[in-house]
Amino acid sequence: MQRILDAVERAGNCAPHPAMIFVYLILLVAVLSAVLGLVGASVTYWVWNPETSDYEQRTTVARSLLTVDGFRFMYTGVVANFMSSTAVGVIIVAMLGGRRRRGEGADQGLDPRPRTGGTGLGPVLTPRLHRHRLVDRGGRRLSRAHPALGGRLLQHRPTSIAGLGLGFASVAAAFLVNVLIVPVDGILTEMTNDAIALIDAERQISLTATFWFSVGSVVVLTVLIALITDRIIEPRLGPYRGEYRLEEETAGKPEAEARGPRWALWGLLGSLAFVALTTLPPGAPLRDPETGAIIGATPFMNSLIVTIALVFRVSGICYGEGSGTMTHVDQVVDAMAKSLSSLSGLLLFLFVISQSLAFPNYSNIAPLVAVSLADVLQRLDLDTLRLLIGFIVVTLLLDVIITGAIPKWAIFAPIFIPLLMRLDVPPEAVLAAYRVADSPIDAITPLNAYFALVDTFCQKYQQDAGVGTVIALMLPYLLILMAVWMAFFALWQLAGLPWGF
Repeated sequence: MQRILDAVERAGNCAPHPAMIFVYLILLVAVLSAVLGLVGASVTYWVWNPETSDYEQRTTVARSLLTVDGFRFMYTGVVANFMSSTAVGVIIVAMLGGRRRRGEGADQGLDPRPRTGGTGLGPVLTPRLHRHRLVDRGGRRLSRAHPALGGRLLQHRPTSIAGLGLGFASVAAAFLVNVLIVPVDGILTEMTNDAIALIDAERQISLTATFWFSVGSVVVLTVLIALITDRIIEPRLGPYRGEYRLEEETAGKPEAEARGPRWALWGLLGSLAFVALTTLPPGAPLRDPETGAIIGATPFMNSLIVTIALVFRVSGICYGEGSGTMTHVDQVVDAMAKSLSSLSGLLLFLFVISQSLAFPNYSNIAPLVAVSLADVLQRLDLDTLRLLIGFIVVTLLLDVIITGAIPKWAIFAPIFIPLLMRLDVPPEAVLAAYRVADSPIDAITPLNAYFALVDTFCQKYQQDAGVGTVIALMLPYLLILMAVWMAFFALWQLAGLPWGF
């Protein structure tokens, strides 16, 4: 396996610059759209209409980008496509809160993506990510007292790239299962119920229709991702040999060094108290203005990225003030400005990615492929489990070009829910299967905007890191997660366990 992954990394790193890969992808989509438009490819299916809050039957025809209208769309939509990319705002706000400056309390180099889904691997993820920094600091301090032993510890510290792989696998490859009800669950459930109504207007599923399966998946994936990191990723990468170095610590007064963490704790508690005051009281601004709910598609859940950035920033400022390393407000502004200085290359990636995602949407390639694959699945005449596994495989194939969980389900739900219900497959099982199939491919597809983010972080620790480095890093997670998770899903279905309640 190590030789295969090394070959994958070498081959992947021989590929063109990631930005150029997306340029070539745009050219491929343009040619494919022209071919489909020339043959008059079209499909008829049900689709969600947000203006009427209902599903309607629609016939979609392939649109060529190599026409006057297509050229007009590509040329005039450049800015709009880039500004509509939600990843841009999420990354910038997160980096404003999470940048580490000497004397502050937040570490640099961790994946700053707080998402509304994910497995929540705190007990596994947090200690392991911080271990890389603690080993570095411990070895450096020990080397002052015992040079031989301290140098040995620094020599065998685990590579930080393993921590990046662990974090990305935890929040990308296992995104749609959680032990909590999050906003994406409400949106998926609403779309599912509307799709069910196309067949049975009296039938509905609840928000917790797949809750038990999600909780079971979290337990399995938590252990599995930790084992993959321990047994495969870290042994393959070995001790860190790169040139990246943490900032040298400056000697300070003991009382100031002790005061810094205490002030950071007070900053943390104060920021959490602020969030509680704006969320918990009746009529609070972060509650839903109509229902008063906190969990769901509410201001509180929709602003989690801002909350997390606020907590990190306030705690860091308090640490700097307490330890005496930040004595003026200009230093706070300077730290926030510096936090964006490393994003120039990433913003270029996001610009090209935003265009490469907009063009397939314009040409209608995604619904054409999805409906065609659904027709093939229907003609196979399979039993329930094989139909569900077939649905997972179809979703995995389309994950490469449609990375968003909600946009993809907006296309899939009105196609596959009625289709599989006619074949006696319950909608709860279809939604559970979608949770399995949606996320793992996100860890290796360059169309995922956060793939470029991980690539950028990898280059901090390994200057020659490229697309192949990230794919080779994430490929073991993808292959093992999919094999085990699909087996877990099949056993759940065969055992007749309830998907939720």
